[in-house]
This record gives sequence, structure tokens and C-alpha cells, in this order.
Amino acid sequence: MSEAFNMESVNKNSAATLSYTTSGLYTSLIYKNMTTPVYTTLKGKATQISSSPFLDDSSGSEEEDSSRSSSRTSESDSRSRSGPGSPRAMKRGVSLSSVASESDYAIPPDAYSTDTEYSQPEQKLPKTCSSSSDNGKNEPLEKSGYLLKMSGKVKSWKRRWFVLKGGELLYYKSPSDVIRKPQGHIELSASCSILRGDNKQTVQLTTEKHTYYLTADSPNILEEWIKVLQNVLRVQAANPLSLQPEGKPTMKGLLTKVKHGYSKRVWCTLIGKTLYYFRSQEDKFPLGQIKLWEAKVEEVDRSCDSDEDYEASGRSLLSTHYTIVIHPKDQGPTYLLIGSKHEKDTWLYHLTVAAGSNNVNVGSEFEQLVCKLLNIDGEPSSQIWRHPTLCHSKEGIISPLTTLPSEALQTEAIKLFKTCQLFINAAVDSPAIDYHISLAQSALQICLTHPELQNEICCQLIKQTRRRQPQNQPGPLQGWQLLALCVGLFLPHHPFLWLLRLHLKRNADSRTEFGKYAIYCQRCVERTQQNGDREARPSRMEILSTLLRNPYHHSLPFSIPVHFMNGIYQVVGFDASTTVEEFLNTLNQDTGMRKPAQSGFALFTDDPSGRDLEHCLQGNIKICDIISKWEQASKEQQPGKCEGTRTVRLTYKNRLYFSVQARGETDREKLLLMYQTNDQIINGLFPLNKDLALEMAALLSQVEIGDFERPFSTPAGHVTNQCKVNQTLKQVIEKFYPKRYRDGCSEEQLRQLCQRLSTRWMALRGHSAADCVRIYLTVARKWPFFGAKLFLAKPITPSSLGSTFLWLAVHEDGLSLLEYNSMRLIVSYVYKSLMTFGGYQDDFMVVINNTHSKDKPTEKLLFAMAKPKILEITLLIASYINNFHQQKAAFHHLSAPALLSAQTRGPQARMMGSQPLLSSSRPTKGPTLL
Repeated sequence: MSEAFNMESVNKNSAATLSYTTSGLYTSLIYKNMTTPVYTTLKGKATQISSSPFLDDSSGSEEEDSSRSSSRTSESDSRSRSGPGSPRAMKRGVSLSSVASESDYAIPPDAYSTDTEYSQPEQKLPKTCSSSSDNGKNEPLEKSGYLLKMSGKVKSWKRRWFVLKGGELLYYKSPSDVIRKPQGHIELSASCSILRGDNKQTVQLTTEKHTYYLTADSPNILEEWIKVLQNVLRVQAANPLSLQPEGKPTMKGLLTKVKHGYSKRVWCTLIGKTLYYFRSQEDKFPLGQIKLWEAKVEEVDRSCDSDEDYEASGRSLLSTHYTIVIHPKDQGPTYLLIGSKHEKDTWLYHLTVAAGSNNVNVGSEFEQLVCKLLNIDGEPSSQIWRHPTLCHSKEGIISPLTTLPSEALQTEAIKLFKTCQLFINAAVDSPAIDYHISLAQSALQICLTHPELQNEICCQLIKQTRRRQPQNQPGPLQGWQLLALCVGLFLPHHPFLWLLRLHLKRNADSRTEFGKYAIYCQRCVERTQQNGDREARPSRMEILSTLLRNPYHHSLPFSIPVHFMNGIYQVVGFDASTTVEEFLNTLNQDTGMRKPAQSGFALFTDDPSGRDLEHCLQGNIKICDIISKWEQASKEQQPGKCEGTRTVRLTYKNRLYFSVQARGETDREKLLLMYQTNDQIINGLFPLNKDLALEMAALLSQVEIGDFERPFSTPAGHVTNQCKVNQTLKQVIEKFYPKRYRDGCSEEQLRQLCQRLSTRWMALRGHSAADCVRIYLTVARKWPFFGAKLFLAKPITPSSLGSTFLWLAVHEDGLSLLEYNSMRLIVSYVYKSLMTFGGYQDDFMVVINNTHSKDKPTEKLLFAMAKPKILEITLLIASYINNFHQQKAAFHHLSAPALLSAQTRGPQARMMGSQPLLSSSRPTKGPTLL
């Protein structure tokens, strides 16, 4: 069998001709711009530290080449203090398998215990100065302690003693070196920025010249550092550790805040009942916040102000600004100076609502009526409901229904109402359907671009779906259809959400078309609230489905085919808010497959440009957003080509392969794995000789076609039947036999090939499809890299790997380098030894931790690859690392069987850092050949 895996006469040019696909991270711009991120491995988890490739060696300017062994000493000291058997290690929840393998590599310092008596001393230097903040407390501006710093050239983590003093961050090998010259220094200035990494222990510090990555021993220590750094950067952080608050802002903008006579220009964001203010729009750390609930909010009349706090900010400001005062309970007042009347009116309205006030004199006429209705809890018999402003109007509106912060947005709101009227009044028939699609898309796109208009369009559609006479009769059906599209994308803020819910409840009725749309809208409101706002306008498919059939009748009103590697597809239903994760739950139930966490399968889309690329979809993205973004990108990249008919192609196939999960594979998974392996075989990504290739093709033929039909022996039918058989055999060769072996074959050689195939196929007569799939996979799993994803790469010289093409194989145990022709193993690196990986200028970078080499403890490898491939391999490695990190965490909390399966992986996981392994030394995966 092992001989069968040798390759014969590989086509030398196949490197150029191989068609291979790319799975990429799906972001809002993935179909247009592609960047290659950089990840680092910390505490066994892959964490993104940069969203774009490293451009040079500037993320660290130090003379560290001579000091590579210094970090070893401090690490071994700490390890002896908290060894595998110590209660402290157990308290940390270190798994037995990871303890056993600790000797194979140097533990990064972030893996140390965070208990104070065991962690490195966090010495604080005596304070020499302090800065005053809003609450009058003194804030420290100096600090020292150990941090991990990513070194510039090799991109590995080095443990350094940092001292923050006099607006400079200096670093040394150890605390005892502070009397010597520092190894480097980081100058801090107002232009510096601090960005937290994916995990809670890493921070990215960007100065004018360089970007530095620093990691603390624990989240608490990092928070202390961030706090002091923020103080130094003159950010008087009221709450420096909370990132920009989660939630959808009701209002945001640049205002002048005046308190205690001091004025400051700040970026304000109103989220829920709290007003946050930041130094700038880009800042993630708020300077402070004002709790608005039950605060007094009012406009200040400038003609008669005598407040000395307020006057201290200077008359020149006051004469050109409108002013709102916020007076929270038990606190001094804060004044907001606002440049224009439109902005002032909008802030005043939203701040008043956030404060919970029932003041009916703020806001537009529509907003004041809504406030009156809210005060009487929407009493159905109230005459307010019959007010013309709240009811359907044939004419356009003169001013917006809601207060908007600028004249441009007010003009846009009036145009928006006209668009809604056109949508509602034009009859929906086949010639006009494209007109309705473009009206809905343009109106909703404007509301996504300018979120301030989202309240406005919802109010306009509530108005246009309410008749004044006879009382409460629902408005035109197309108004309900547009409202259904709208609430599938976003929801208005309070009190308009209250009004919307009440309006839907009043009209919900399963006996009428209107009532059914109202019920469907109610479902959409709940789903949008559950899964959050959408990113993209509705696609053509979504609008057509909503207009041409009442979505009330289907809990999942939209559907799309998902393709499999064996050429069949499954149609799956979804709604406006369905995420990829929810979509796959439905798909797996329908097809008898396990969850992606077990099967390793993932959903991919094709590329709208028509290029041979594919994009792997993350679980939290919404299916409707994917369809819409693909449609938009397709129109931009291929204008005029089959306009309106091209749609995204979804494929479901294996992405991560885990040998431990093989025993639980369902029949469908086995079948699809077989077809995916065949795809690799025919494209030269699987090593096997001609004989074995024929055996595999025969097994696939038996699965797909069944028993081989011999030609009839009757004289009359002999020829026609022979032709049919020959045609079938040729199709099988084309579909299941490696391209490199059939390319260049003469007619005679092809005839002989078909003859040999028919003999092998005939030998399988009577075998069931399930039996053939089992045999096929048993044979395929004999190759140690079964399930791996192969990437063509060329080492960048100078490199010990030479400069010829090779394969990078990403699999469950690590990253392996294979010879290009024979696919034999050159060297393997376990994931624990990968320190940093991702984009480096235009190439792919891997930084290896060589624990068995004292001369070269870290090594940086660079490979030339296509940009989409760099993105794919980076994300694939990160997925494998994080998958095992999650499994490890689950093993601690789950049952004994889970722990047993973890231990079966133990010997393999303890493979040396970069020790070359013989193919035969890896145990066979899967069942033995019966």
C-alpha cells in the first residue's frame, strides 16, 4: 500500500495550471479588497494582532540579537515555581496532556499563574506628578513591570522589563538592568493610539514611527498599563477600560462640552440612557459618561444666562452656539454647545426621550403626538390617532416627521417620502417589478448609509399604512410590503419602536392580506431584535419574494440551493435575519449531518467576479447580507452581464478534518468526503500511482452508477451497447481519474485505460454504495495527510528549504512542508511551535519556536504565495489552533469519554517542535481495510 502512494511522472507545469480555490474571511468589503491579517499564538489560542500584513521590521527597534537566551532564564524560574504537579497548576485548570508536554517548548509568560504572590512583581515607581481629572482624583503617570513584546525582525515574543517614566516607555532585559542603557524606548505623544487585541491581554501601541505589540501576564495587569498609558496620553479616563459601548447609537456628533467652567470639544454618542463622550470619533475609550435617566434636560435661553460656570467658557462661543443643559440627579450641570438649530433640536429631542421625560413640547409635530400617545399608553379611543399627521397622506410632506440634525438630511427625508409614495402607488406587475426593486433598494440603502433616517422611514411607513377614514382601516398593501422589507433590516428607537409594535398589534389579522403582512412584520421585529441589524440593503431575491407571495405563509419565506461536492444540491429556507450558523443547523438536520464543530464542514460562496476563488462564511453573518453584497459586487464587477439573473452559489464542504471525529461520521459526511478526496486526486493534490488511481475510480463508479453493464452478446445490439459502455467509461475516466495521468494519452492508451477500468469495476459487482465508500475512505486515510489542505508555495531566498516549489499542508496536527513532486514530508511544525503567522508585505510568514535548537531559538520562514491563498492559509491555521483550544476547554468541563479521546491524541500532539517525521511514523487514521 505504501508504494501505491508514490507519484509517477508528475507534470512539471502543473504548478501553474492547477486550479485551486480560496476560502477567505467574509467582511463587508471581501468581494472588493482583500488584506492578509497577522495572528499570534498566546495561551494556546490564535489571536489576530493586525488586520493587515506586517510591512517591515519596524514593530520593534532594539539590539536584541545577542540576548536571545535571556528570556529563557526568567521563564524557567517561573516554571519551577509553578510546576505541573503543583496545586497552583491544577488551580489554573491545566490539562494533563498539556502538562506532560510542557517540557517540549518554552511556555510564553502569559501562561503563568495570575495569582499575585506568584506573578512577577508589579513595582510602581514613586509618583512625581499627577493630572487632574473630572472626579478630582490623582492619576498615576508612571509604572514598571514585565510585559511580552513582539520583536521586530523575527516576530517572536520577548519578555522585557518596561519602565514608563517622563512620557517615555523604556524596556530592559530585567529589573536589574535599569541602571544600564535601555534596550529600546517608545516615545509617547498625543498622536499615539492604543488598540486592544482580540484577547484581553494584548495591546497594540501605535506611535508616529512604529507599531508595537505588548502582552501582559493577565487582563488585570494589562488594564493597569492601559490606564496609566491613557493618563500619559492626556486622556483623563473616567472609565478607561471599557471599550466603545456596545449597542446602536441613537445620536452621535462633535459637540463642545462645558463643565465647571472648562470647555472641551468632544465626540458624543448617545446609547440607550447614557451619553458617552470621547476625545475623537476614532477613540475606543470614552473620556466619561453622563447617566441621563431622570436627569433634567432643557434648552438654555442665551439672552438671560447668568450661570458663572457657563459664562466662564467665554462669550464668543455662546453667541454662535445653541445650548442644552443636562442636570443629572445629585450632580452638577453639564452644558452642550451645538453649532446649528437642526442639530440642537435633534439632540434636545433624543436626550429628553433618554431621560424618560414626558415633555410633549420637544421634537416635531409627529414626535409630540407620539409622546402624547405614550403618556396615555396608546388609548385606542383617543382622538389623537385621527390626527392627519399620523395618517396616510396622498400629498408629499413639507417637513420630516422626526427631528434630524442637518438640512441635508431633512431634504433627504422629504425625498424618501416621495420614494415611498412611488413604491406604494405604482401597480406591482411583471413590467414594473424592476422599478419596485430599484425604489426599495435605493430608499433602504440611504437609511443604511445615514442611520439618522431609520426612525424617519419607519414613521413614514407607519403613517402611510394608517387610514383616517374609516377609523383604523389599514393603508395600501404595498406600504405593508415596504414596511416588511424595512423591519427586516433595522428597527427604530424608542418611542417609535413602541408605536410600531402597537401599530402591528392593532392590524395583525390572519384573515386579511394586510393582517398577514402585519403578522409577518411582527415576526421580523422579533428576529431583528434577536439577531441585530443587517449590513446590506435587500437583494432582488428578497424583494421579489416579499412582493410576489405573502411571506406570512412561510416561517422561512426565502430559500436558496446549497451545492455539495457530489454534484447534488439541497434547497434551504431562511428569513431576513437568519445567520450562517442558524442556516447550517437547518441544513444539517435536513441532510443528516453533524454540527460543523464535529464534522469540520463549512459554507463557502463563489466569487462574483467569476474568478476561481471562494470565500468561507463565518457563523454570525446573515445569509440575506451575503446574497445582497454578492449581487452588488457582481453588478459592479461585471456590469450588464445577465443583469438580475446571476446569484451567489453556496457550497457546503469539509474545511477542518479531525481524525478523532471520524468514528462518528454520518453516511452523508462519508460520501461527501469521498467526493472531496476525488477532487484532490484529479487535481494532483493527492499522491497515488496509476494502479491505485484506477482502483479509486472504479470504487467511485460503483457508488455513482452501480454495477458495470457488460455489452450484450446479441449480434444486432452489440455495437450500440458497446458505444454506450465506451462512453460511460470515458466519462468515468474524465470525472474520477487524475488529469496528469490522462493528459497526453493517445486514443489507443485511452482505450487500454478504459479496458483496465472495466475489469476493476466488474470486480466490484454486487458491492453496495456504502461498502464502496468505506473501502475508498479506508484506502485514502492511509496517506498521513488525508484531510489536509495543500497550498502551493515557494520559499523566499535565502532559505534552508531551497527555492523550488513545495506544498504547505495544513492539518489537525500542525503545518507540514511536502516535496512538490513526490509529496514526501520535508518537515513538520506542531501548532504549539507556531509563534506568529500571516501576511508579511506580499508574502506569507511563519515564525517558528525551535525549542530543540539553542543556536536558533526562533526562525522566520517566508513563502511567496497569491494574496487570496495567504488569507486562506492564515485563517485555516487560526481555525485549527482555536478549535483545539476550545476542545481543551470543553475537555475540562465535560465527561470522562471526552478526556479519553483527548488522551488518544496525546502522543501525536507531543511531537517535537520542528522534528522531521517519516510518513510511516504517523499512525493510520480511520478503520482498517476489512
